[in-house]
Amino acid sequence: MFTDELRDPEETTAEAVRADYEATLSGVVEEAGVDDVTAASGVAEGVLEALANGESPELTVEEAAGVLAASDDYPPADALLAEVQDHLMLQMSSAVMDVDALASGLDDDYDAKELQQKLEGRQPMTLAEYARIHRYIASENPY
Repeated sequence: MFTDELRDPEETTAEAVRADYEATLSGVVEEAGVDDVTAASGVAEGVLEALANGESPELTVEEAAGVLAASDDYPPADALLAEVQDHLMLQMSSAVMDVDALASGLDDDYDAKELQQKLEGRQPMTLAEYARIHRYIASENPY
């Protein structure tokens, strides 16, 4: 889910990408139930309830992977995280983009080192940050 190709990324906003991610997470919570997802993922009940109610709580990519892993439809959280990291790196390679170019393109307060650490999983990345990064890289890809 987090590594799906984005349709028309130039016309898609990071907020829309995040909303798609959250809708999928909400579906998992609704299907499995808040208690089971909390037990499986370690994500607080209040956060999961907010997701189920259509809100946009602060979640890290790691927490989101834990939520997805609570469903039989998705692989374990560690496999999902590895897939996310691989996907971003491959897409950056395809776009011939390094972290300096990514940081510059995001027009944010990221420096290249911080961004590299987030991409490698050495620093937490929020779902909102991931949506923004994923959308930007996809928009720069020549496919």
